[in-house]
Amino acid sequence: MTDSDDVRRIALSLPETVEKEAWEMPTFRVAGKMFLTLPDDETSFAVRCPIHERGELIAAEPQKFWVPPHEAGSHWVRVRLAALEDIDELRDIVVDSWRQAAPPRLVDDA
Repeated sequence: MTDSDDVRRIALSLPETVEKEAWEMPTFRVAGKMFLTLPDDETSFAVRCPIHERGELIAAEPQKFWVPPHEAGSHWVRVRLAALEDIDELRDIVVDSWRQAAPPRLVDDA
């Protein structure tokens, strides 16, 4: 099973990623743009997700993806760590979010 240490390790392995505390939780940023947060209960994490794709994700796998009411209008989705299939799925989700925030010069090289 994946855990918050895996999330942190994968996020920090991506080019120019930094960890910064905000809202009393770790956030991960590239070129100043946040692409991942790790809430303090560490059972889930939040990533960037286009709103038009978010509904489909949640409908297809509600045990894995959800959006808290206070984030309903945002471009974020929460992911339950316990519901992930493996480390590869975790990596794919984190990298996809990073690509949405990273400048083109980094994405092209990644």
